[in-house]
Amino acid sequence: MMSQINPRNAMQQYAQAGAQVADIEPYRSVQMLLQGAMDRIAIAKGHMQRNEIRQKGEFIGKAISIIDGLQAGLDRESGGAIAGNLDGLYEYMQRRLLKANLENNQTILDEIFGLLANIKEAWDAIPDAAKRLPA
Repeated sequence: MMSQINPRNAMQQYAQAGAQVADIEPYRSVQMLLQGAMDRIAIAKGHMQRNEIRQKGEFIGKAISIIDGLQAGLDRESGGAIAGNLDGLYEYMQRRLLKANLENNQTILDEIFGLLANIKEAWDAIPDAAKRLPA
């Protein structure tokens, strides 16, 4: 069972990273957050390739903020081991993105993009019926 997400907290982080959001269903909000982080990493990679340092740092910072929102939204009480594992993974991603920024390392950006894509794929595969189950 996936951990519960505090959509308001997570979406505030997403909005602060530069997206327009409204009250939406929690599963959809997580999908948007994951996609938003992936999009910002892809944009940061383009800036990195063009040696646009300020913009690269800005978009890596936005990706970190979104991941922070995902991490803050974890329900550690009812989420059990899954929430704990995601918490550690989100922390790892944030550290790696900081390193990518400092070192202009596109390989790290690709790594974190791939991790987010894997999480999003699993999230997208949750059956609609499971999304309606009470917490």
